[in-house]
Amino acid sequence: MRFLIALLLMAGMAQADPVGITPDTMSVTVDTPDGPVEIGRVQDNDNRVGAEWTLTSRPCPNFCIQPIVPAPGVTPIGELELMEFLQDPEAVVIDGRIRPQFEQGTIPGAVSVPYNEAADRLGELGCTVDFEGFECPAEVPRVALFCNGPWCGQSPTAARRMIEAGFPADKIHYYRGGMQNWQMLGLTVVPGS
Repeated sequence: MRFLIALLLMAGMAQADPVGITPDTMSVTVDTPDGPVEIGRVQDNDNRVGAEWTLTSRPCPNFCIQPIVPAPGVTPIGELELMEFLQDPEAVVIDGRIRPQFEQGTIPGAVSVPYNEAADRLGELGCTVDFEGFECPAEVPRVALFCNGPWCGQSPTAARRMIEAGFPADKIHYYRGGMQNWQMLGLTVVPGS
């Protein structure tokens, strides 16, 4: 009897409906410093978000719901737009969380620029230091910032500090959903390196 039950369970798993990103896209490949990574969704139709991402009610402050637009001129984006950024060699996707959070797991192709360092690291994006912050040429790359989720203030803080230091707001995009929404959708996560 156990053998029959196991066989039926295995047949049910084999018959699981495929989980695509869109009706026409099962996965996208992103070039990372560690080589190409395929971003797709978990194919287990019974997959659940890990316990660390299910907590919904944290005290405000510090965990207040963030606005869709964290600063004037910043463009909000969703998962599909973020995947386009990840495939664009001219764009930079920035994980604005503190380093230990990045190392635990991040979006493939993202670089770690903790929110409390973002304004001081604009030289890495092509800006040069001047007396009042940074001078950023028109051809600086577009950046997409994210952190833990809609209640996380790390990447909104990074965006505001980058703008105050001289980075053009219209070159900043904000993925408010962050790691919480990314994982809720069963998208690929890699250890940060």
